[in-house]
Amino acid sequence: MVPLVISSIAALALAWAAPALFWIALAGIVALAVLFLAARHTTVFCIGWLLITGMSLEMTLSDLVGPEAFQPTIAVIKAVGIGLAAISALRWGMRVDGANPAWCFAALALAGLAHGLYPGLTPADSARSLIGSIAPFAFCFVRVPPHWAQGILRSTRWCPVIAVLGGMVLAAAAIRPLFIDSGGLRLAGLGHPAFLAGVRLPAIYAGLISVYRDGKPRDLALLGINLLLLVLTGARGPLLCAIGVIGLSLIFISSPAFSARRRFVLLLAAAALAPLLLVLSDDLASVRLFNLLNTDLSNLSGREMLWPAFEAAASGSPWFGWGIGAGNVIIPPDGPVAHLLHTWAAHNEYLRMEVEGGQIGRAMLVGTFTIWVWRRTVPLPRPERLVMRLVFVAFAGHAFTDNVLISTPACVLFIFTAAVFAAGQESLPDSRNMA
Repeated sequence: MVPLVISSIAALALAWAAPALFWIALAGIVALAVLFLAARHTTVFCIGWLLITGMSLEMTLSDLVGPEAFQPTIAVIKAVGIGLAAISALRWGMRVDGANPAWCFAALALAGLAHGLYPGLTPADSARSLIGSIAPFAFCFVRVPPHWAQGILRSTRWCPVIAVLGGMVLAAAAIRPLFIDSGGLRLAGLGHPAFLAGVRLPAIYAGLISVYRDGKPRDLALLGINLLLLVLTGARGPLLCAIGVIGLSLIFISSPAFSARRRFVLLLAAAALAPLLLVLSDDLASVRLFNLLNTDLSNLSGREMLWPAFEAAASGSPWFGWGIGAGNVIIPPDGPVAHLLHTWAAHNEYLRMEVEGGQIGRAMLVGTFTIWVWRRTVPLPRPERLVMRLVFVAFAGHAFTDNVLISTPACVLFIFTAAVFAAGQESLPDSRNMA
């Protein structure tokens, strides 16, 4: 508290000597107070940041304020995440994490500068994209203590539920709808159905890890709620990922806390529920996922309009690509495709990385991810090791149809990943100070 007292006295003196500078000094005091609190209660601030990130507020502000609020909101969220990771590293220590994909993004950025950037992409834009690309991995470079990891794991499960509750409040106040119509009703929460589904996946994975660790009925119930809400988003790719990870885990992965008998009962219940949902699909046709079962809506995301432009750009520099950030300028943000689809992203991370890093860069990134996940999961208990490897196999499949590395849900996924990986890190020298 001493620095705050000294700063307050200095601000009062400045207000008396130079009133015009008072507000600048006051802003500095507020910033100093926030930094002091973040350093003192680091875990609480990290959990708060996680919950806010999971709300996809960039979508809310874009609807309420205007599209100009979208990118700045994402930038602030990622910058705060990097800042909190830096505070955490100062408090608990850093780890090099040599196989982390963030190093690969840095290498691709340097290669892009050496090769030449895509026309219209400036070095400053490429640097900003690099920061945005590595931001989700920031906490993987911190030797986090057990209480931080446990708090993040618990909070990840609640992220999408809080987003839906917030959306219900705005819907009740007639400010923003909770559902949108896109080939049927889709649950949006505070953001967009695709973003909510992106946050829902790590929530489901965190619930699965918790069930395998403790086997508590309430954890299993929350896992079921998150899975149901994922169905309501109408996001097919994320739903297939979730079903695949859960199904394979229940069939092949055992745990002392989650007996084979309980897993068998859940599998039987799922097998009995699936035919019932098919029978009721006509009655549930207003919900997007069931509407797709009854109509021929093969492509609702406009990928046939997005991918050709990215493929053409990739063919112009097939081996080394056009530098980090090139994927943001392939489709003009003010062009007809962006106005029609409300996006200019590739909706395919392999295609985006082919544009930005070429065949060599994309192969490096895939290889780095594979080595990183394998190495970081080796020290984990067997159930968690196998679940996390399934999670990233599903992640690799999901990357074919969505932006899984550059959106804010990626920040939720990788802070959850850092929390799980913490169970296998070396013992901390000192973690007595609990936030």
